[in-house]
Amino acid sequence: MPLQSTPRSEQPPVVAIDPANGAAPRVRSVFISDVHLGSRGCRAEALLDFLRRVRCEQLYLVGDIVDLWCLRRGFYWPETHTAVLREILRKAATGTRVVYVPGNHDADLRELVGAEIRGIEVRRDCIHVTAEGRRLLVTHGDDFDAVVACQAWLATLGSTVYDYVIALNRMFNDARRLLGMSYWSLAGFLKGCSGEARRYIENFEHAAAYAAKRQGLDGIVCGHIHRHGIATIDGVVYANDGDWVENCTALVEDRNGRLAIWHWPHALPEQSAASTPLVGEKAA
Repeated sequence: MPLQSTPRSEQPPVVAIDPANGAAPRVRSVFISDVHLGSRGCRAEALLDFLRRVRCEQLYLVGDIVDLWCLRRGFYWPETHTAVLREILRKAATGTRVVYVPGNHDADLRELVGAEIRGIEVRRDCIHVTAEGRRLLVTHGDDFDAVVACQAWLATLGSTVYDYVIALNRMFNDARRLLGMSYWSLAGFLKGCSGEARRYIENFEHAAAYAAKRQGLDGIVCGHIHRHGIATIDGVVYANDGDWVENCTALVEDRNGRLAIWHWPHALPEQSAASTPLVGEKAA
């Protein structure tokens, strides 16, 4: 349900993380989604580096971790994708609580809801309580997407077109790197140019915030739209952890309960990691 008239306050911009001397940041909770293992657009190397370096008490996998839609169209599974799964299992085996909330691209795994597989809890959605005591709904977000909920065939078509855009984006940026130019997101550019896309994102954000408020919660954590950010909408925290196809971002909670979007600098070689310290920004 879109709430176009409710107030929205923006939060500080995304933070590029520089682990000094390769040290692993210690945080309370990490939320990642839209990894799309099994697709050619997946930035598995960057995610693997992130998972190996960052130590957390809780790791939430907020849907579309494995892209079963892509795998059905044509099998693609390099060793780096296996390595990501192994690292997640290693974390679960060594004391990190790992919760898997399947999305629409890995919806088949919703049949396992309630099970625990090698230390990984599978949930349809769940409530995360921050160190400050705020109660946040954790869900993938496709339930707020009218296209996915009501017109599955159109969503599948959109996913196919998106895969082609990401493939073109990858080739385009390979050429830019050879010329010494910085990364540029074609998909992000197309989203930004489209008024319909901007309205869809706004409606999605408001619908997600409304769902949390309706349940008497303090906020919501989701993914799905590949658009990271933290905002306060009508008094409710809206946090989207982004993706590991275009942006390589995660939502992170520090030990004091502060939320921040982290961009992993190793994902984009042209960024200067040394220019930005290891910091986190608090959500309202």
